Amino acid sequence: MEAEFPHRDRPKRGYDVLAMSASAGALSKEQLIARLAMASGSGDVSAGLRLLTSYVGASHFLLSRFDLVQESGLDFVVSSDWPFDLVRRLEPELASRYSRSSELEKCLSVLQPKFALLPDDAYVPDGVSRQYCSMTMSVGRTRLALQFLFPEDMILSPERLREIGLLAAYCVSLSTQKGQRTDRDCELTERELECLFWIAEGKTSDEIATILGISRNTINNYITSVMRKTATKTRSEAIAYAVRNNLV
Repeated sequence: MEAEFPHRDRPKRGYDVLAMSASAGALSKEQLIARLAMASGSGDVSAGLRLLTSYVGASHFLLSRFDLVQESGLDFVVSSDWPFDLVRRLEPELASRYSRSSELEKCLSVLQPKFALLPDDAYVPDGVSRQYCSMTMSVGRTRLALQFLFPEDMILSPERLREIGLLAAYCVSLSTQKGQRTDRDCELTERELECLFWIAEGKTSDEIATILGISRNTINNYITSVMRKTATKTRSEAIAYAVRNNLV
């Protein structure tokens, strides 16, 4: 069963995504890119990720906002068909790994496949390996992580995985270009958008005040205004809203 997330994207067109995915492994690269453009062009990133998952020989995908995993909850998830309990169990592991990495290590790890073992107490579907693959990528100013589960005894090609990482970034970029801002988005002022960008980068109010050259209280007022206009209650929710609506 697919994990259900509040902001999970849904197929928006009548083409059969499952039929497209089933044969993806036998496609040429040119055919894959053509189908990927068709799937992602509607703004449905999940359809494109299913194609890539099948093409690389994996069984499940998890796309996450890598720089949000240190926040509470599951707002870091962009799209996934991993079992929900497994995503929830893995979140502390992702947060710990992210916090231990230096900025240089994060930059050097882009599109470099890494393998790790799931926690011993994590539920894994039958026939799926306890080892998973993870890659980071950047789309604009957003750092993302793509994790794959794969069948037992399956050997994934590092070269093909790097290729899939590039195509996944293309898929996300194409999908977000199709996103339309709501009237509420347009109400945000330039200064509010600046504050939203910096809190998405993990900056505190004091740090943002120093960057923008205004007082901490003014920054907090801007952030409060952002949360009011976006109907969010916490900074984490405001960041998730900004990611979903392509504001950062």
